[in-house]
Amino acid sequence: MIEALAKFLQAFIPLFVAIDPIGLVAIFLGLGKNVAPAQRQKIADQATWTGGLVALGFLFLGQNVFKAVGISVSDFQIAGGLILFILAAKDLIQSATEPEKLPEDFGVVPLGMPLIAGPASITTLLVLAQTQAIGLGVTLVALVVNLGIVVFAFHYSVWLGRKISATGLRAISKIVSMLLAAIAVNMIRRGWSS
Repeated sequence: MIEALAKFLQAFIPLFVAIDPIGLVAIFLGLGKNVAPAQRQKIADQATWTGGLVALGFLFLGQNVFKAVGISVSDFQIAGGLILFILAAKDLIQSATEPEKLPEDFGVVPLGMPLIAGPASITTLLVLAQTQAIGLGVTLVALVVNLGIVVFAFHYSVWLGRKISATGLRAISKIVSMLLAAIAVNMIRRGWSS
């Protein structure tokens, strides 16, 4: 029992750090600041399903997909970083008096992909599944538990959003955009140097 728990924690902790459910809540609140709570929950579900399905796809087929299309994990990091940077820059230069209408599927991009199932989490999944001490089964359980935490975090983000004023949400939005831009630059830099 203790050995199984140790294996689970070896898979759970790196995935938790890579997915970062706490950081996702702040990003979710920032991106969904002008979205009604019911629609926000629908987007949260959409993001979790998208991220989960993409992560599962890469868990089972990832290495084969990369080999088939001739790309590396570094290429994947650079592409994900560019997408995040464009989204962050767009939000930073947008005027507060002219709020942009987000597409109804912003749960797919950027929340589901590349934030929940992005280069960091996909790379972590591939490495963990290939580690003999951990294996595919334990990695799969750790992924499911982490996605459950994401669902829980998104569910309570609506409550948190009600406790923060409109000014607070605007401030969170701009701070999150700065963080997204920094995360994007970091992803591009790591992809470039690999």
